[in-house]
Parts: sequence; structure tokens; C-alpha cells
Amino acid sequence: MAEADPLTENWTLLQIEVMQRLRDWAVGFGEMHRHLAVWMRLPVSDANALGQITWAAEAGTPLSPAELSRRIAMTTGATTILLNRLESAGHVQRSRESSDRRRVTLRPTPAAREHARRFLAFAGTEIAATLRTADPEELRVVTAFLSKITEATENANRRLGT
Repeated sequence: MAEADPLTENWTLLQIEVMQRLRDWAVGFGEMHRHLAVWMRLPVSDANALGQITWAAEAGTPLSPAELSRRIAMTTGATTILLNRLESAGHVQRSRESSDRRRVTLRPTPAAREHARRFLAFAGTEIAATLRTADPEELRVVTAFLSKITEATENANRRLGT
């Protein structure tokens, strides 16, 4: 892919609009995340960690504490303290599910999942309605585009992390 200087590139109005909408979505998502933290009576960092743990478990790929540390950009020591808080509050369970008994797996407790589900049922009404009424072809195009943007972001993050 050709290199471009994003600050001097001659972007089209449509490209600018896409980037602005992606930014708007990210800001809105962050704000909803802060509301979730309040709903669950957690610090934002703890709610972020619990969200990462829950999404990964729902996807069938539960996180280890080290992977969680990477995803939330915290040191392993700070993540351990955060996990201790979440565990003692009854939001997270640590288990050793792998044949490698040293590997710890993180999962949300049923109570934490139910609390988050109630929040999403209340807060996600408009998002769910938008998804339900979207044209399937529109969803396929958006999914393909967001997959490409996500891959580009992951590549940049890997490059920056080396």
C-alpha cells in the first residue's frame, strides 16, 4: 500500500465524512461506556476491563490476565489489582480451564453478565433498532469496510508496539 501523509493528503469530502463519523461513533461509544461504569458502580477502568472480559467470553475466546493487560494498556501489576477488585466485587471469576494449569482464564460472573445485559437492554434500544432495520447489503458493506479499517488499525498498533 502506498504511503500517505495524512496531514497533507488531498482527501475527498466523502473520505473526510467517513473519518468524522468513525470519530463520532468512537466518542459516543466511549460515553456509553462511561454510563455503563456508572450503572455498574465501577471506575471506568474496571468497567472497561469487565467489558473486555465479557466480550471475549461471549466470543468463545476468554482472556488471560496478560492479554487483558495488553487490551486495556495497563501493567500486569495494575491489572492484577484491578482484577482483585472485580473478583472481590463478584464481577469476575478466574479459573484454570486449560491443560496448562498455569494459564488463568477470566470470565464474567453470571451476576455481572445479567447486570450488563440489563444496561444494554435499556441503553442499546436505538442501536438494536438500527441494526434490525438495516438493509442486509448495507450491513455487509459496512462490515467489510470496518474489517479493513480494523485490520489497518491493528497493523499500525503492531508497528507502533515494536
